[in-house]
Amino acid sequence: MSIKPEIDAAIADVIGNSLFVRGPYVEKFEHAFAELMQSKYCVSCGNGTDSLYISMIALGLKSGDEVIAPAHSWISTTETITQAGGTVVFCDTDKQTFTIDPDLIEAKITNKTVGIIPVHLFGQPADMDPIMAIARKHNLWVLEDCAQAHLATYKGRQVGTFGNAASFSFYPGKNLGAMGDAGAITTNDRALAERMAKFARHGGLTKGSHEIEGINSRLDGMQAAILSVKLKYLADWTRSRQERAKRYTEQLAAIRDVETPFVADGRASVWHLYVIRHSDRDGLARYLAEKGIPTVINYPVALPFLPAYKRFGHRPEEFPNAHYNQSRILSLPIYPELLNDDLDYIVAQIAQFS
Repeated sequence: MSIKPEIDAAIADVIGNSLFVRGPYVEKFEHAFAELMQSKYCVSCGNGTDSLYISMIALGLKSGDEVIAPAHSWISTTETITQAGGTVVFCDTDKQTFTIDPDLIEAKITNKTVGIIPVHLFGQPADMDPIMAIARKHNLWVLEDCAQAHLATYKGRQVGTFGNAASFSFYPGKNLGAMGDAGAITTNDRALAERMAKFARHGGLTKGSHEIEGINSRLDGMQAAILSVKLKYLADWTRSRQERAKRYTEQLAAIRDVETPFVADGRASVWHLYVIRHSDRDGLARYLAEKGIPTVINYPVALPFLPAYKRFGHRPEEFPNAHYNQSRILSLPIYPELLNDDLDYIVAQIAQFS
């Protein structure tokens, strides 16, 4: 079923009523998204990267503070730590789930550590129970990076409801995507929500009132209207992704040299990406491209080994799992409308290569 008529009508209403910045469409989306994410408050903003930065500013991150983050993620997770004045401390990931390894976190904590950013990478929740136990023990805040995990659950509970706040991206390619950049933060802390909203709106909650110096990061009415339409279909789209991931896994499991994604007990992935591992990843990617099958490598270089973090002098042996995975991961096509015949063709070509 096409939702184009609904999208077109929403866009026409925004244009017809000049509801471009803030306004009723933005407020409607914030309320609906908070409710769906099982949170009390939603603060929308310009993009997912801003949502991380705004959150850390509101959480009080200052110069000299250290924040622990996973070694394998998109750079937004960590560049925003630096931008907010803090220092990035990388922690290796679990080899199978690609999420931060809780067993390694405490060794990274110093008297300068103030927070942890678990990333629910590729749509699978991080192991939140031990992460939260560590945070409580050491009095650390937790900012969940949910950019790829809309509606993912951990032990039956919505991701984004464990930490102090949760960051979301609505980049067009996300499970819930806008037609441009957009982001949001959810939290159950009213005071924190007010600080975030204030900072994102030039330091004030009402026009002309600037209590602090802030930034300009506001969700525009057009994107809010589009997201409000799409939000109604997110649960169905998620189930469709899960069905296709199951079909992939069942068929790929018997193919030599292919490591299918592992989902830990008690975790429900929303499959933003379906990521296999293969010893000849680059060869497989070239072969599939020749067969008309697009693939992507998310992310080919783990964060500690990027030129941006050369200043830390990190070595592969410090993050063996992230280093192992970076040369083997390959994202296969997955989206709600992916036809079974197309999926079966992809699997058949992978089998032919192997």
